[in-house]
Amino acid sequence: MDEQQIRYEKLVALQKAGQDPFIETRFPKTHNSTQIKEGDNVSIAGRIVLMRVMGKASFAHIMDEQGRIQIYANEEIANYNDFKTFDLGDIVGVKGKGFITRTGELTIHASEIVLLAKALSPLPDKHGGLKDPEARFRERHLDLIANPEVRNIFIVRSRVISAIREFLDSNGFLEVETPVLQNLAGGANAKPFVTHHKALDMKMYLRIATELHLKRLIVGGFEKVYEIGRVFRNEGLSNRHNPEFTMLEFYRAYEDRAWLLDFTEALIKFVVKKVSGKEKIEYQGVSLDFSKPFKRMTMKESVGREVKNLYQVFEKEVEPTLIQPTFILDYPVEVAPLTKKKKGDPLFTELAELFIMGRETGNSYTEINCPLDQRARFSEQAKLRAKGDEEAQPMDEDFLSALSYGMPPTAGQGLGVDRLVMLLANVHSIRECLLFPTMRDQRDTGSGKLRS
Repeated sequence: MDEQQIRYEKLVALQKAGQDPFIETRFPKTHNSTQIKEGDNVSIAGRIVLMRVMGKASFAHIMDEQGRIQIYANEEIANYNDFKTFDLGDIVGVKGKGFITRTGELTIHASEIVLLAKALSPLPDKHGGLKDPEARFRERHLDLIANPEVRNIFIVRSRVISAIREFLDSNGFLEVETPVLQNLAGGANAKPFVTHHKALDMKMYLRIATELHLKRLIVGGFEKVYEIGRVFRNEGLSNRHNPEFTMLEFYRAYEDRAWLLDFTEALIKFVVKKVSGKEKIEYQGVSLDFSKPFKRMTMKESVGREVKNLYQVFEKEVEPTLIQPTFILDYPVEVAPLTKKKKGDPLFTELAELFIMGRETGNSYTEINCPLDQRARFSEQAKLRAKGDEEAQPMDEDFLSALSYGMPPTAGQGLGVDRLVMLLANVHSIRECLLFPTMRDQRDTGSGKLRS
């Protein structure tokens, strides 16, 4: 008989005896595992992760959100014989008093133990654990149980987002929400996910960016707006890419890229210091210094020579070398369809990208506010789409109409939140900092692999 069947029969026996664990609706807690001191009368709850049954007395470890605590139980407990049959993974509530064992371990001497939920499936083997990345990401609930240190990644993630909000809110920005379902997928060069609205009988898209709606708010009179939200791009999987990811975009009227670079640098430094408590952090064995001014150079300067295919050379030769925080300025106009042209050099634009550890982390723009220029840029993109480029941006007449009413000079920033979390959580893959990354359906027997 397999272990799952044994556990099921234990549950049936409990239910027949009138002790159905799933009947309990609450268990009031007074402490978590890190708050208990010797002599405290406590009421805690958590999952059994270790059991040592020794006849008339037994020990167990239970794990809650904050960590583990040992409990001691003996025949003084009315249901002690039932407790001895509990399994690893069962959820229990425990009342008792804190004491120190002869070996010096803080322990709860239990006066009452309540089974709150029966685990019908066994936990991963305590020796082998849950190590395979595919299994960990697919069954994140087991990953969090078997590898408690993984929780810290998502605590860091929450703190990063809170710090971003704190910085922007304190600087007078208004957080807003814009549509996820859109009639056109614009604001970035990316292939969208397509869906269909049944009632309206129309094709719709999951957004690939929040940019064009946020700019409409600038047209409408808001001067400082931001959104932290999910965007969706129908692209491959890699250590740097997930089709669904979190983007911060913020816009400020009456400012330009020069102001934006200083502001973005201040934002990044604030988040790093707030989350890590330091201005220098270690990432995958590399020391990153956020105490110094970020390096800034044009794309031409970074390449170091005149070449016809300037952008391709930059991507191949320069990007991987940009380890310390670095802004690269002045991108060619053909790769920046929403950015103002550079004064005195119309072949380049007021776009800057922030690189850390050789990865693009954010984009800083002086935004186009001339509807005629924007229409011309969209027209060039439309030609690319007609030639089969699925990532080229569509002609967005609604956005052009909004722009025609007048948008003030505006600076805009897009920041990849997941990549910032990767740095501060010190993880190599974006999938490590997404609770539920995109995975192939288990029913699909194909051999899809991550791209590099």
